Amino acid sequence: MLIDDLKARIVVAMKAQNRHERDTLKVALGEMQLAETRNAVALTEDEAQAVLKKVIKGNREMISLATDAQVIERMKIEITLLSSFLPQSLTQDEIVSALAPVVDALRSAGNDGQATGVAMKHLKSNGHTVEGQTVSAAVKQLRAS
Repeated sequence: MLIDDLKARIVVAMKAQNRHERDTLKVALGEMQLAETRNAVALTEDEAQAVLKKVIKGNREMISLATDAQVIERMKIEITLLSSFLPQSLTQDEIVSALAPVVDALRSAGNDGQATGVAMKHLKSNGHTVEGQTVSAAVKQLRAS
């Protein structure tokens, strides 16, 4: 389970005296524990992943606002670390391949938003882990070709 993986990795980071990794993981774990406290029940794996994605999204927003190169680099390192705990998402090329069975439906959709909805439904129903922005880019690529 994700929470257990974070706890184990925190111990490893503490033993290695890697303060930045330890602190980053503790923040993510703290967010999950806060969510558990609010809900008064243990998080499911999907809920824990959603909390982790929220932390990553916050770091991405920080990068877009930051002007200090050190802060930006630190946020990128944190994103890489936290992302390693999530299932890997398909790349744009992999998404294009996975959408081959529904390419006609994508092209006949009224607009890119509707086509992206069709694509997301198809990908999720087949159990794929994807990022919305990557799916959108793949849909645009397929509709343009």
